[in-house]
Amino acid sequence: PNDGWYYKLKNCVSKSVLKGDIAIGSIPKWPDRVTKPPLRVTVMRNGIDVFEADTRRWARRVAYYKKSLNIKLGTSTIRNVMDMNALFGGFAASLLSDPVWVMNVVPARKASTLGVIYDRGLIGVYHDWCEAFSTYPRSYDLIHVTSIESIRDSSSKSRCHLMDLMVEMDRILRPEGTVVVRDLPQVIDKVGRIARAIRWTVTVHEEPESGAERL
Repeated sequence: PNDGWYYKLKNCVSKSVLKGDIAIGSIPKWPDRVTKPPLRVTVMRNGIDVFEADTRRWARRVAYYKKSLNIKLGTSTIRNVMDMNALFGGFAASLLSDPVWVMNVVPARKASTLGVIYDRGLIGVYHDWCEAFSTYPRSYDLIHVTSIESIRDSSSKSRCHLMDLMVEMDRILRPEGTVVVRDLPQVIDKVGRIARAIRWTVTVHEEPESGAERL
């Protein structure tokens, strides 16, 4: 049931778990559940440590976005937000105090972490980024993506080009909206060339934490 694309449809809706470690009653109440590691992360190796590190990392990054990149989070300019490579939803969790609505997207054929996102009380979907995203044009004020090359297709056969993905991003981004891409310098250079071709205004920033990435 975790494979959402190009598989025969089977019965995959299960009953709610009423007993055990992942029972509904064991999930903390809102808003504590946003920051507390869900028990589902324990299926991953060192899952709790990875979850907590991810939460701290995104708190630092979002603070940097607001202070240094002048992204107007917390204002009426940005209301609808998308994280195209959400993992645990750490980016969205860091925006809890802001008046925004965040769609968390878990790319197809990556680790299925959508259950963790739901346990945090956040919303999200599972999506193949070589397909069009099911939404109206101009839906989002801010689109955020980490490791943009990795979300297209993790298989050996590349089914779509980076250009295709960015044209789809352009379709769902409102006019004068903002896109933040976080990746390695060589990938950011490629993204910059395509962004200029589709008439985006491009600004590149050095990643302040490790220097290994750019924005």
